Amino acid sequence: MAKVVVIGGGVIGLSTAWELHKRGEDVIVLDSRTAGMAASAVNAGWVSPAMAGPVPAPGLVKTSMKWMLDPESPLYIRPRLNKSFISWLYRFWRACNATSYAAGLEATAVLGGGTMEIMDQWVADGVKFEMHDFGLLYAYRDQAAMETDLKAFQGVTPYGYAQPTAMYGDDLRQFEPVLSDELVGGYHVKEERTVQPVSLVKGLIASLQNAGVEIRNGAPVVDLEVSQGRVVAVRTPAERIEADHVLIAAGAWTGEIGKMAGAKLPIEAGKGYGLDFRPAPVKPKQSIYLHDDRIAISPFNDGLRLSGTMELSGISDKVTARRIGAIQKGGKRFLNGFPDDAKPTQVWAGMRPMAPDGLPVLGKVSGLSNLTVASGHAMLGVTLAAVTSVQMAELITSGKTPDVLKPFSPARFKGIV
Repeated sequence: MAKVVVIGGGVIGLSTAWELHKRGEDVIVLDSRTAGMAASAVNAGWVSPAMAGPVPAPGLVKTSMKWMLDPESPLYIRPRLNKSFISWLYRFWRACNATSYAAGLEATAVLGGGTMEIMDQWVADGVKFEMHDFGLLYAYRDQAAMETDLKAFQGVTPYGYAQPTAMYGDDLRQFEPVLSDELVGGYHVKEERTVQPVSLVKGLIASLQNAGVEIRNGAPVVDLEVSQGRVVAVRTPAERIEADHVLIAAGAWTGEIGKMAGAKLPIEAGKGYGLDFRPAPVKPKQSIYLHDDRIAISPFNDGLRLSGTMELSGISDKVTARRIGAIQKGGKRFLNGFPDDAKPTQVWAGMRPMAPDGLPVLGKVSGLSNLTVASGHAMLGVTLAAVTSVQMAELITSGKTPDVLKPFSPARFKGIV
């Protein structure tokens, strides 16, 4: 058996380790802190490949300029006089066009095919986690925006999704009574699912450990030893681990790990915020996306999670009270019966890994025959974890890149600063 060292114990690293183990590989997972407890645990938990378009989108430049003047807006970019970040931001703005967005949406829709079947197979394999199939309701204050998005949905119907039906006014509130009168319309995507993300990563960790796969916490990678076009060993402060193959799945830290082998992987941290309420102050029948305010509502067995925002401010665990307050304000404004005095039992922030074109970075690293990367999933980590794990396991064990991964190749970043 070949020894595969997986750097990063988030949902991407853990799920790929599971798929590699199932294929008979000898796997070890390294995490600099505690596996599963970074951004993979603190997110909306949506498995939503139907509308998994890239973050840079047509019109975002104009919208973001308006948002930048509002400290409670869904997007914040902290100015930094950093050469690599300026280069990243320039590429991000260039990707905010209809052609790039359409290509990215198609690529992720194709990649996302089979997601639910793989997750069902995990359950059959004995991986235990909380999962709901009540779908995802998109709700809007702006009817024109809703109808534009509903029309755009036609682009993913060839990949196994039924075209949703628009609901307006009382019909929307009859479908989901917790929605306030300010929300004029919406549509329900019945194929989407919601998982409790902590349960998912804990379930994967338990299954890996029960199968004898070693997961080492508190093991930050400090160097990658390269010789004759291969990574021959991974170094932590405590040891040197020889490797037949190395997979970097380190989330927002992927770029720093890549530099150790001379690889340029332009990954920035896109911070998201969220609030957990236990017990739930209101009980939606399904997950809800408040589109205009970019707020995600996720009902779990033990409570309710509100999450949102995209903050490009570097790697930082700092929680900004005003942005947390904006999410809570949105929940109270748009969800009927949400008590004014309801206080979250937990507030959190997580760093999503963001590539400048908004697409995942999946595949072989040029010039190094046994180094691959699986990162850059932005807000699609949980959504695309299952298919990423299967396709990356296929690449690593066969040495051949599946066609579905080719749009996400790290080679597209040649020539970056």
